Order: sequence, then structure tokens, then C-alpha cells
Amino acid sequence: GEICAFKIHGQEMPFEAVVLNKTSGEGRLRAKSPIDCELQKEYTFIIQAYDCGSGPGGTNWKKSHKAVVHIQVKDVNEFSPAFKESVYKATVTEGKIYDSILQVEAIDEDCSPQYSQICNYEIVTADVPFAIDRNGNIRNTEKLSYDKQHQYEIMVTAFDCGQKHATEDVLVLVNVKPVCKPGWQDWNKRIEYKPGSGSIPLFPSIHLETCDGPVSSIHTTIELQTNYIGKGCDRETYSEKSLQKLCGASSGAIDLLPSPSTTTNWTAGLLMDSNDIIFKFDGKQGAKIPDGIVPKNLTDQFTITLWMKHGPSPGLRAEKETILCNSDKTEMNRHHYALYVHNCRLVFLLRKDFDQADTFRPAEFHWKLDQICDKEWHYYVVNVEFPVVTLYMDGTTYEPYLVTNDWPIHPSHIAMQLTVGACWQGGEVTKPRFAQYFHGSLASLTIRPGKIESQKVISCLQACKEGLDINSLESLGQGIKYHFNPSQSVLVMEGDDIENINQALRKVSYINSRQFPTAGVRRLKVSSKVQCFGEDVCISIPDIDAYVMVFQANEPKITISGMDHFARPAAQFESERGVILLPDIRIVSTVTKMEHPVDFREHDRANKQVIVEEMLHNLDFCDVLVIGAELDPEQECLELDHGELQGKHLDATNSTAGYSIYGVDSMFNYEQVLRQLRYRNWGASAIADRKFRVKCSELNGRYTSNEFNLEVNILHSSNSNFMDHVNHMIVQPQFLQSVQHPEGSVSAVHNSVVPSVATIVIVICVSILVFVITLGVYRIRTAQQRSSAEHEGSKDNEMDWDDSALTITVNPMEKYEKPHQPEEESEEEDIEDEEEDTTSAESDESEEEEEEEEEEEVVVQKGVKQNATRQEQLEWD
Repeated sequence: GEICAFKIHGQEMPFEAVVLNKTSGEGRLRAKSPIDCELQKEYTFIIQAYDCGSGPGGTNWKKSHKAVVHIQVKDVNEFSPAFKESVYKATVTEGKIYDSILQVEAIDEDCSPQYSQICNYEIVTADVPFAIDRNGNIRNTEKLSYDKQHQYEIMVTAFDCGQKHATEDVLVLVNVKPVCKPGWQDWNKRIEYKPGSGSIPLFPSIHLETCDGPVSSIHTTIELQTNYIGKGCDRETYSEKSLQKLCGASSGAIDLLPSPSTTTNWTAGLLMDSNDIIFKFDGKQGAKIPDGIVPKNLTDQFTITLWMKHGPSPGLRAEKETILCNSDKTEMNRHHYALYVHNCRLVFLLRKDFDQADTFRPAEFHWKLDQICDKEWHYYVVNVEFPVVTLYMDGTTYEPYLVTNDWPIHPSHIAMQLTVGACWQGGEVTKPRFAQYFHGSLASLTIRPGKIESQKVISCLQACKEGLDINSLESLGQGIKYHFNPSQSVLVMEGDDIENINQALRKVSYINSRQFPTAGVRRLKVSSKVQCFGEDVCISIPDIDAYVMVFQANEPKITISGMDHFARPAAQFESERGVILLPDIRIVSTVTKMEHPVDFREHDRANKQVIVEEMLHNLDFCDVLVIGAELDPEQECLELDHGELQGKHLDATNSTAGYSIYGVDSMFNYEQVLRQLRYRNWGASAIADRKFRVKCSELNGRYTSNEFNLEVNILHSSNSNFMDHVNHMIVQPQFLQSVQHPEGSVSAVHNSVVPSVATIVIVICVSILVFVITLGVYRIRTAQQRSSAEHEGSKDNEMDWDDSALTITVNPMEKYEKPHQPEEESEEEDIEDEEEDTTSAESDESEEEEEEEEEEEVVVQKGVKQNATRQEQLEWD
């Protein structure tokens, strides 16, 4: 009647049933081991109860009916959500809003729906234009831009329904793909150019993206914009005279707008940009050219050249704006010849004098050009071969569109006034004044009487030193057509094949042939037009805006060295050839460069190397100026054989203020010419010395040398022997070599050794001379005193001793008197003896003792001779 056991029927169920009360039959079902919902959510098995009637073999049980037990395992939220992928990636096109860019998915290993389901996703990264929904779909909240950001990195997390979040967030990469835009790609906006680099490519990797458009041909224009550099582009900034000599122009050009100086002072009151010698006229200024600068008769052939920058004339009814005008100085208001601008037309007026026939003749020549009023620099050349007048603008020929005739001017004795920037009105007004003022900028205004210029020279004078270039023309692809404008600032290329155009554009380069280019920015613009097959809508190619940055060249230091002091007898200065002034002059130019070590660190600054290198470049003038009073043309001059200038781009001018050599040529050629410059003085007796100063320039004064001073002494017969000794002691200069110095101890290399040695020698010589003269005067006075004492009855046979600073051992001898000995002879002998003693004092001690012994012996022999002849009175020192 009792219950002794419960049995579970099933395969290894993790449960067991135990009897709690046999009488009542109460039992308990319990787990034998831990239960995991994730391994098995439910268990179903059969249980039976057994009584206690079992025999020894346990075979007589009585058992109950079978009962089915169903167990459900309750879940615990023990697992966190985990994403299926470690990284999610997606690519989107810029400018679009997507409903779903991609979907992220997380799972939870919990067994119950409550804890195993993902109820929410969240973007952890702040401030990104994306959102995510409950299902893990990511979308963009605004249009994306490739230019703004190429890629977005987003961190996302997930939550299960028990609000347990993922232990690790997942990374989502969203790449932004640009919309295919037709245009040039892979080019740099800034191109750097170092002086002396030659030709450098502008776009070495450029290519055209057409987005698979049906392109049939491409037309590309590359423009180098340099109108704000100098006079429209980088040109040589030499003076107009030097440039004309360099380009082989005819000599005789007269510069009407030179830099202000003592000899060219008519431009002193004008507004001027000193860097490029540009004169700005504001409608209130004019300049009078002094009489004698330009000959009155220009002949039937002459040339006027100028640079002009001019804009539209102010006012509704524009007045004439005078560039150059030759008019009556007083009484009348006749214009003999003039060049002026009127209503954006260039007009040249030439009124011939009444000489042969009283007939109509061409008098006014008109040109109508857009460039006259475009506010840009242009080069104008007016070639006059009367009655034909030709205009060259930027090297291109233009014939006048209108020529008007006029009567010749009747001859008169009224003086004429040549002016620049305005016209002189001498008559028809109460007081002569300027009129018809010019508004704009002028430079290099010259007039050359008697000759006209060739097309080749004109092209050279206005040539740009910078421009576009094509590396290896022969390697341009077939079918590529190209064209340069005359100044090579615009290049047009055309072709059918895109790849050929790409290759051609990669070869386009910038070149600047100046050794010292103008530093700054040169803007570049590339514009393209595309033609397509058929009548389809053709693609549009955006322009390229880039720029070339030209760096400043290392500034050269020009050093002049040589013998800075010498003396010559007056006879040499009075000779027909005179004396060469600068026989050993040397001109050297150096630049200082900074060199960095390869492994350069902050604490290695002390190891930076400064290198001084010698460089070669041209000079454009060297002046040898007279310091002090100007040369007297009646008795002195500087001379140079003009044969020395042949074969060189050099010319020279001479005046009482000095000698000027000018022209663009090498330092070597300047040295050769300066070494032949001679100084003559056929009145040398009136002058004891002359001082000169030598100074050289490159680029019209942009770089100047040191001022090299030279002193020349003219020796007269009394001191020629003495100064010969000085000339031998002058030390030749040490020329500059390439050397290295550590930073901080770098100093410019000066040729200061020579002046210091020469100065010391001069001081010593002058001191010796003063000492000798003083001693000589003292000796003369002593001799006079002795002679007077002897006449008064002094002892006849007593020696006379001179206790001077110089101690000489002597042999005593008797004194014999000569009644009529001249004082001059004894004075000269005394001075000569003192000079010999002084010279011997400059040697070392051992030599000095030997010389004293020799001198003593000589004097003794001399005394013996004189004692024997009984003719001369001896005086010992």
C-alpha cells in the first residue's frame, strides 16, 4: 500500500523523480544537471509510480499507469547581440538620396523570442548624414559630395528586446563616388619654376575624362597670362641703348625718356617706376627735350620706337594726347612732326619744309587698332621712309588706313621745341604753355635720325623672354595641329583622338630664358571645346585655372678688384699713349646658396652649409668716374681705342666726368676693354694725383658692384726714384674662389687685403719722407752754423760730429776746407746718405750690422781719397 519509486522513461533525461512520502505517494521531479535553454527549450517524457511489493529480484513491482510530463525551460538574457559581418561596405554616387544604402544584421543566441530578437539598431558616430531603422537599413539624410568627403566611417550597434546592446560595434564604410563629370583630371593648380630650370612641363599627368561621350574632336587653348609682369611679359630690363646694341640695331638712337641724371635731367619731374624705367603721365605733365639732343633735320629716313600702355580717353569728345611733339617755341603754333593718340587712333604728323615744290604732300598717317586702348603694354615702331610710313606693333606690320595731305611749312627763323607727354603751344596764347596732355604710360621712347629698323631687329627688341613651349615636337601624336601666337603666350591644339590630345598636353611646358627672371605669379588658363558625333547633346569641359610661381633668383654680388694705387713719372702721362689705368682689373660675381644636410633635424641647424659660388652673367655698363675736379680737356683726358670695342656688344661715351662703357656683354669682355683704358695728362706738372672710381651694373642697376677706388700719383723728377720702391711693394689681389662656411660665421669675401697693405706702405713711405726732409733741414742749419764758426777762427784740424738718431761707427779723419763749396751739393749728398741708411734699417738685425760695416769701409775709402786730394770738406754722421 506504499509508493516506493518513480521512474522516468526516456533517453537520458536530465531529470529524476524522488519519493517524498511513501504513504501519501508524494514525490518531486528535479534536474540532475544544469539545464540550458539554448541547448533544449522543452522536454517531454513518461513517468510511472511503483509500489513496494517487489521481491528479492525486483520483479513483482506493481506500477501505475503512464503519465506524460512536459517541461518548458524559461530563458535568461545571458547573450548580447552580435553582428554577422565584421565590416560592412557600400558605395554611393554623390548628389542622390537613397532609401537604403545597405542593411546590417545582428543575431542573439538567447533561446526565447524576448531575448533573442533584435529590437533596435543605432548609429554611434556623431554628426554623420546617415540614419538607420529597426531592421538595420542605413540611408543618407542629405546629398553627399565627393569633393567634400570621399568616404564615411560609421560605427553601428544593436539592441535585443531585453535592451542588451552588442558588446562590439560594427564598422560601416560608405564610399562616395563622384558623378562622372567631363573635364581635365590629374593636374596641379600650382607649378613651381626655379630660375635656370629651362623648360618644365605644366601638366605632366593630365588626361581628359569624357564620361564615355561620343567625342569626335577636341580644340584646346592654353593661355599664359603675363600682362601684369613688366611691359606685358618678362623681358630684359636693360636700358634701351643696351638692348638696341644687343639686337644689332643701327647706332645713333637717342633716348628721349632716360633715367634722370645730371646730364639727362629733363625727366626728373615725371612720375616714374624706377624698376623698369616706366614713366606715367596723368594728363598734367610734359617734358621739354633740351636743344641739341635731337638734330633739327631728321632726314627722309628715321625711326621712332616706344612702349605704350594706354586706355580709353576720358570724356565724350576726346582730345589729342601727345606722345612726341616738335612745335614752334614762340610766336606761332605750328607742329613740325608729332606722334599722338586721338579717339583710340594712333596718328603720326610730319609736315615737310617748303624746299622744292609747293605741292600737297602726305602729312598725317592714321592707324586704328584695338590695342591702342586696351590698357596693355605694346611695342610700337614708326619707320619713316618719306613718303611711306610703316607702323610695327608687337612685331606685326600695319599700314595706315588713312593718309591725309597738307601743304609744306614755309621756312622761318622761329626756334622749335621738342616735347614728350604734351605739346608745346608757343603761339595763339597769351603765355606759351603745354597742351594736349597724354594719359597713360610710356617707356623706351627713342628716335633714330637717318636710318630705319629692320623687321628682325624690331622682333628682337620686343621679344618676350618667357612663354609656352612644347617639349619634343617630333613626338607629338599624328593628327595634332598646333599654333603659337608671336609672343608664345597662347598655344592652340586640335586633334581627333583623346589619347593623342592627352599626350600632347603633357608636353606643353613653361620656359623663361632670363638668368634673373622677374619673380611672381604667371596665371594659366586652359579652355577646351568638344565636338560630338551626330546631333547628340555634347559634353562641356570646364576651364583649368592654374598658375606658375616663378621664384626669385639668388642675388649676385659683383666684386671689382685690382691694383688700387700706383705712381708713374710725369713723362709717361705726357706720352702719346698715356698710362693704362686698370691693367689688372678683375670682375667676379658670386652667389650665396644654403645647403641642407640629407638627414636634417631641428637640432642640426648649426650644420647647415653656406656655399659661395662664382657665377657668370652679363654686365650692361661700367662707369669710370673722376673723383674731385672734372678733367680739364685742355691738358688731360681718358682714352680708349675704339678697335677694342669691335666684335663686342659694347659702346662707350667720354666726358670730363669720366668714361662710360655700356652694352650687354660678358664680364670677361668688360675686363678686356677696361684694361685698355688710358689716362693722358700733357700738363702733368700742375697735378700731383688723380682719383677714379669704377662701378659696374647688371640689368640697368638692379645689381651693382662695389665702388672700386683708384689713386694715381704723378711723379715729378725729384721723387720718382723714391716712389719706384713703393710700386714694387703693392700686393696683387687674391681673387674670389668657391668656399664653404658654416652658418653664423659666413662673411662676404672682400678683396680688402690689397687696400690695407697699400695703405700701410704709403704711410711708411710718407713717414720716411717727412723724416728725411726734417733731418735734411736740420743738417743744413748745422752745416751753416759750422761754416760760420770756422770763418770766425775755429780750430782747423778738428772733426765735426753729428749726434743724430742714427748711430754710425766712423774713422776719424782730418777736416779740409774748400772755400767755394756749394751748399746744394752737400745737401743732396746728405739726403742720399740718409735714404741709404733708412733703407738698410728695414732689413733684419744681422743684415743691418753687415751693411754698417760695409758702409764704414766705403766711407773710409772715400775719406782717404778726399784726404789725398785736399779738395772737399767731409761731414760724418
